[in-house]
Amino acid sequence: MIDPGALAPTGPERPGVVGGQPASGTLVRGITWSADGPVLAVTTDDGGVRLPLEPGLWLRFRVECGAGVPARHCLGFSVVLGPHDAEHHSCPTGQAAERGYQCGSCLARDDFRFMHDFHRSGIGPPGLKAYLAQPHWLYIATFADGTVKVGTASQRSKWSRLAEQGAIVARYVARARDGSVVRMLEDAVSAELGLTQVVRGAAKFASLLQPKLDAELDAVNATASGAARAFLSTCALDGFQPVTERFDLGPFAAAVARPGRRIAYPLPLSCGEHGMRLDSMVGSYALVAVDDTETEFLADLAGLKGHKIQFGDYATEIPALQESLF
Repeated sequence: MIDPGALAPTGPERPGVVGGQPASGTLVRGITWSADGPVLAVTTDDGGVRLPLEPGLWLRFRVECGAGVPARHCLGFSVVLGPHDAEHHSCPTGQAAERGYQCGSCLARDDFRFMHDFHRSGIGPPGLKAYLAQPHWLYIATFADGTVKVGTASQRSKWSRLAEQGAIVARYVARARDGSVVRMLEDAVSAELGLTQVVRGAAKFASLLQPKLDAELDAVNATASGAARAFLSTCALDGFQPVTERFDLGPFAAAVARPGRRIAYPLPLSCGEHGMRLDSMVGSYALVAVDDTETEFLADLAGLKGHKIQFGDYATEIPALQESLF
């Protein structure tokens, strides 16, 4: 099992070999956020581990790839127990992912597969129904290029949902009685104001290469949020109340969210050896430094999701063609 306490910079030659030398085959489940900050969620032979990601931390790892290694591994399935708890189960057979990050068997057993259509169908297991029965929030989020979306979050994930989305500015515009009501509100606001409900990860990444000024993004968000509240004041749907509350991005995101010189991390995170120091993060997008260069890079750590890695004394080797650009 990886010891989360081993995350401090270590080693005489290169700083920050995270996690010492755990067994190979550590499966990355993705980046999640809490009020304490982001974590890298992984699964080892001993179970699930959450590795805190902090400013100045070095991540050094090798990603398994090549002949016989799936393009992505199945991440298993979740059973929802109620409003605040869910159990994650690893893929029983260690299959490759067939759709998204799951094999067909795990997708069929995942309680969350009912979530996106529950407000229309009413179909779902008891635990998911209890989860959706808690209060939910409607928000308007703006990303680094000014793209605006409408979205929802449960009471349990009110803050973390927006943190994981990678929003730069956001405002909550309604508090709904439950998940069904908030999804109806989301559809209504999306249709009335022409706001998207989905922003692709590639678009979020590209926007952070040249982010707009915070004041500009705030003005865009304030206008869209005001329009959403004005529409909601005329909405005949019961079970919600308009609110005026701003999302707090947090200090770890400051550097990556503001304009500055950075380029895309030059290597795919689906293969090979990497060493990077975390300087700032928003969502899964990290402003990082690598050995022997002062250039700041933007890396999307979501690229590790579904891959198996081994921590150790690894480093990023910048391609020779790109070295001339620095």
